Amino acid sequence: MLFRLTAFTLFAATALSATDSADVVIYGGTSGGITAAIQTARLGKTAILIEPTKFLGGLTTGGLGATDIGNKKAIGGMSREFYANVHRYYSDSAKWQHQTREDYFVKKPHGNSAAETTMWTFEPHAASEIYDAMLKAAGDKVTVVFSERLDLKKGVVKEGAKIVKIVMESGREFAGAMFIDATYEGDLMAKAGVGYHVGREANSVYEEKLNGVQVAHTIHHQFVKNVDPYVKPGDPSSGLLPGIEKDPGEEFSGDKKVQAYNFRMCTTDVPENRRDWEKPARYDERWFELAIRNVEAGDMRISWAPSWMPNRKTDTNNNFAVSTDFIGQNWDYPEADYANRAKIWQAHEDWQKGLMWTYAHHPRVPEKIRTAFQKLGLAKDEFKDNGNWPRQLYVREARRMIGDYVMTEKNCKRLEIVEDSVGMGAYNMDSHNIQRFITKEGFVRNEGDVQVGSRPYPVSYRSIRPKAAECTNLLVPVCLSASHIAYGSIRMEPVFMVLGQSAATAAVHAIEQSTTIQSIDYAKLKEQLLKDGQMLDFESPPAPEVHSIKKADLKGIVVDDNEAELTGFESEGHTTGGFVERGYRHDGDKLKGEQKAKFILALPKAGKFSVAISYGALANRASNVPVTIHHAEGDTVVVVNQKKKPSGQDNFQPLGSYRFEEGKSGYVEISNKDTTGHVIIDAVQFVAE
Repeated sequence: MLFRLTAFTLFAATALSATDSADVVIYGGTSGGITAAIQTARLGKTAILIEPTKFLGGLTTGGLGATDIGNKKAIGGMSREFYANVHRYYSDSAKWQHQTREDYFVKKPHGNSAAETTMWTFEPHAASEIYDAMLKAAGDKVTVVFSERLDLKKGVVKEGAKIVKIVMESGREFAGAMFIDATYEGDLMAKAGVGYHVGREANSVYEEKLNGVQVAHTIHHQFVKNVDPYVKPGDPSSGLLPGIEKDPGEEFSGDKKVQAYNFRMCTTDVPENRRDWEKPARYDERWFELAIRNVEAGDMRISWAPSWMPNRKTDTNNNFAVSTDFIGQNWDYPEADYANRAKIWQAHEDWQKGLMWTYAHHPRVPEKIRTAFQKLGLAKDEFKDNGNWPRQLYVREARRMIGDYVMTEKNCKRLEIVEDSVGMGAYNMDSHNIQRFITKEGFVRNEGDVQVGSRPYPVSYRSIRPKAAECTNLLVPVCLSASHIAYGSIRMEPVFMVLGQSAATAAVHAIEQSTTIQSIDYAKLKEQLLKDGQMLDFESPPAPEVHSIKKADLKGIVVDDNEAELTGFESEGHTTGGFVERGYRHDGDKLKGEQKAKFILALPKAGKFSVAISYGALANRASNVPVTIHHAEGDTVVVVNQKKKPSGQDNFQPLGSYRFEEGKSGYVEISNKDTTGHVIIDAVQFVAE
C-alpha cells in the first residue's frame, strides 16, 4: 500500500500503477534510507522509499535512543540536523510527561548538556515524529511505500550491469535511474549480483589483528565464575545445554558466524507507565538454565544495561555474560528467506522476554537480582501497536558488500586514510559476542566480543558502491564494503544517516552527469557534500594505548576483582590502561556506603606480606577511598587518593606490611563509604617478606 506523509500522520493513497518510477528508488526505510530519500528531494529529484514493514526508522525509532557516536565532531549533514531536531523537540515543556527537562539534564549523566544545540538521547516515538516531520518537509518528491518486500527469486531485473527495475512479492514493480539498498540485510544488493561476505574474515585476509575467532581477546561480557555446560552438571554424556558449541574454531580463522542480535527495549520505572514482565507462552526453561546457574554460582551483576532516556525511560542493551544478546542463534539470518528470518526473529523475542521473566521472577534467581529486574518494565506508551515490544530486531551485521575498497582495521586506526571520503566513522571497533563454547577445563565461555578504540576516520566512496562489473547504478550505505571488525565501528545509526545522504547525493550526480555510479566526478561530489555540512575528515590525536597486566607476570599472590567478594561494584571499565587481567570495576560514583569489595588471601601457612592495591588514576576518582587490611593483629585502615597515580611498580599502591594467619582469615576490603568521585577496584597484591 502507498502512503504519503502529511503532518504527523500517514494516510492511504491511490494504488500504484504496474510499474512506478522515480529518479532514485530506495529499498529500506532505515535511518540511512530516510536521509537518502530526503536528500534526493532536496537536490530536486524524485524518490520512492520502500519499507518492507509498517514503520520507518529502523533502530533509531526501534528503541536505540542512546546514540552510539564516539567523537560527535564526526557527525555532520542531515545526521546532525536530526539530533538538532531532537534538541528542539525536547525544548518543548509539553514533551516532558514523567519528569522535567531540568531533572533529566541536571540529575542524570546522559552525554548531553542543556547548553548544547544537539541532543543524543530520545524516546522511540520522538524519533518517529521527527522523521515524519523531516519527510513531510521534503514535499511530494518523496513517496513512501510500506509493507512491500523484494521478491527473493525474481526481485531484480537487470540489463547488463544496470538495474532496470525491482519486483516485490506482491508483483508491484519499481523502476528508477538509480537504486539504493538501505536495508540492514542487503537483500537488494545480493539479488543484484553484487559480491558480499557474511561472517568474520580471517585476520590474514586484510592483515588485521582483531578479526576472525578471538578466544584469547574476548574478556568483556564474560563469565566470572566457572559454570557447568552440561544438561546434568558434571555429566558430558547428558549433552550440552542449548546454545553452547563444542569447538570455537581456530584462533584468528574466519567463519560464517555473525555477532549477536537483540532488541533494544524501552523500559521505565514509572509505576503507572510500567508493564510488568510476563512469562512467554513459549517459555522453555532449558534455554535459561545457563543464566540461572551463572547467578547461582555467585555472579551477582545485573545483566542488562539500561541507559536513561527522557521521561524516565531507558534504552536497554546487553551487558555481562548472559543477557539480552541471543548469542549464536542468528548465524543463518543474513542469507535466510523471509520465513526462516521470521522464525529467527521470533526466537530472539522469545529468548529476551523469557530471560526478563527469569531474572525478575524465577525462584532460583537471588532476590537482589529479581528486585532489580522488577523495578523496570516495558513502557506502556511506546510501541503500542506491538505490545510495547520494539518493532526492530537489532541486526548488528548481516551481509557486507565487497567493493573496490574494503574498510578495515587499518582505517579505524588511521594507519590507512582514504582520500574519497563520503563521511566519517568514530566509534570503537565493537563486536558483540558470537558464540559460546566449552573450555578445555569443561566450563562455558563466550567468544567474539571485541572492543578496541578507533580514531575518527573517513569512509571511502568506493566502499558504498559496487564494482562496475557487478552493478553500475546501485549504492549501498548500510551493508557497505567493510571487514567484520571495521564494520563494528561503522555500523552506527548516525553514520548510516551520513552515508545515506552521501549515497543519494552521488546518485543524483550520476543522473545529472549521465554516467555510472563509479564514474561520477568525485571533486563535484565532495563540493556538494561539504556544502551540505557533511564532515569528511579531521585529524585527531592518537588514542592512548590501553594495556593490561597478566597475573602470571606479577610478584606474589594477586587477587583480581573478578575473584573478590562483591557488594555492588557492578560497573566494569577497561579504558584506563594498566589494569590487571581483563578490566576493573567502579562504583559509578553512586550508592555511597553501600558498595564494597573483599579480596581474600588464602595461605597454606602464616607469614608477613607487603600489601598493595591496583587502580587507574584519573581526575574523576575519589581522593578518600577507605581500604581496610584485616590481618593477624586486627584491622588497619588506609585512605587512598585515587586521583594520584600509584607510587609502586606495575600500577600498584603500597599499603604497608602485615602478618597474616594460615587459611583464609586475612583480607583487604575496599569500600566507597563517604567518598566523593569514582572508586576503582582492580586487584590486591600480597608479596611475602
